[in-house]
Amino acid sequence: MSHTPVSKPLVLVTVCLAALTINLDTTIVNIALPSLARELDADTRDLLWIVDGYNLAFAALVLAMGSLSDKLGRRPALLVGLTGFAISTGVAALVDSSGALIALRFVMGFFAALIFPTTLSIISNTFTERRERAAALGAWGAAVGMGVALGPVTGGALLQHFTWHSVFWALVPVAVLTIAMTLRFVPESRDPSVPRLDLPGLGVSIAALGTLTYTIIEAPGHGWSSGHTVLGFVAAAVLIAVFVSIERAVEHPMLDVTLFLDRRFSAASGAVTIAFFSLFGFIFLITQFFQFVRDYSALGTGARILPVAICIAIASIVGGLIAPRLGSKAVVAAGLAMLGSSFLWIADIEVDSSYPATIVPQMILMGLGLGLVSTTATESILQVLPPARAGVGSAVNDATRELGGTLGVAVIGSLFASVYGDSLASLVGDRLEPGQLAAAQESVGVADALGTSVPGLTEAMQSAFIDGTTVGCLVIGSLCLFGSLAALVALPGNRYQPLGAPLEEPAPERV
Repeated sequence: MSHTPVSKPLVLVTVCLAALTINLDTTIVNIALPSLARELDADTRDLLWIVDGYNLAFAALVLAMGSLSDKLGRRPALLVGLTGFAISTGVAALVDSSGALIALRFVMGFFAALIFPTTLSIISNTFTERRERAAALGAWGAAVGMGVALGPVTGGALLQHFTWHSVFWALVPVAVLTIAMTLRFVPESRDPSVPRLDLPGLGVSIAALGTLTYTIIEAPGHGWSSGHTVLGFVAAAVLIAVFVSIERAVEHPMLDVTLFLDRRFSAASGAVTIAFFSLFGFIFLITQFFQFVRDYSALGTGARILPVAICIAIASIVGGLIAPRLGSKAVVAAGLAMLGSSFLWIADIEVDSSYPATIVPQMILMGLGLGLVSTTATESILQVLPPARAGVGSAVNDATRELGGTLGVAVIGSLFASVYGDSLASLVGDRLEPGQLAAAQESVGVADALGTSVPGLTEAMQSAFIDGTTVGCLVIGSLCLFGSLAALVALPGNRYQPLGAPLEEPAPERV
């Protein structure tokens, strides 16, 4: 540990900036999807991989990277992660093909996976008293949520004046600033007792998540009931079963799967997964809705997503303050109910729905619900574990966030693509050449461009887009409401029992 006096506020600002930066990158590229579709000849599946390549590497590696940073030192891990992230982001700004950009998104996700658990682990080791830590987690949760929600805003402002390359260039100086702050303010801490990496578990987990994500993203092209898709889902299920078997057998597992037998831990992890599944799916759809259906500029699109970012920030801080008083059960269940209600409302959206009267209230409800869930469930995951296992809680929390985001883009994006393609074919299939129809089904951008020369295609594209969005939002809303009920059953109120401690009869709690 450093002998320099630790300034807790400056440590918190540094790790929050790091978390903000890497989460900004999860969605900043979304606003550039129309530009990438045009300039890199990217179809819908390419765009899904450009978004999800980063998320997939992030989710697959975050557990292992959390253990690595604990063992080698959290400060050097943060520095290595930020440096690698800055370099790979700068290189991504120089590429001229969708394949190269997808590859670099995987590299960026690798370094983000090293950064993210380290930030939460530093908070856990710096803020040890519960209320103090809950407040710090509220700030961290606000940084994470705002990073995700502000991505389109930042990207829109950049694209108003520059090319798509700027959404990557802009992250480099922010990463460099965070490196300087880490060198100056973050003390060293490590846990030499952390065992060596569980390489078999790591390999199988990457294969399982990669197979599942690949199958979902490619399903619209092959057909959801095709042999290719069914085989992919079966292979993913087998790999997940193998992973669980490995983790239960090894002496020092990458993920202690027995943690999920405690319903409090599994419910909190599930709540985080659902919340970020919802947010990433929404961002993927809404950025294209504003640009293709409503014909807003990139800057106008980003600015119109601000209500989500602001409300996530407010509710994240509020959630951190009220969870110790009201209990996780009440706050998380209410947040998921708000989140689900907002998506069921959004499912009724129309091409000409009023932005101030309809869309803004929908986004406010969604942002408030997500902020309450994110911070409170994170605090619950960390609180239910004894201090010696806080690193495990940090890693699981990070993994569930990224897994939720990855699957949110893959599932909602693929469902949307399937419904959109079928709807477009039924509306204007007889007006287009087979090649034109296939291209328009695969890419909203192509349909938008063809609309200038094919009568009725623009209106059909807009209608098909709404059909796909409706199905996606109904799925998200139903999932959130199910999660709210599960939270009421499984999460604790005001009393916490560390895992491994004998459970006592719960005290009367406010719910």
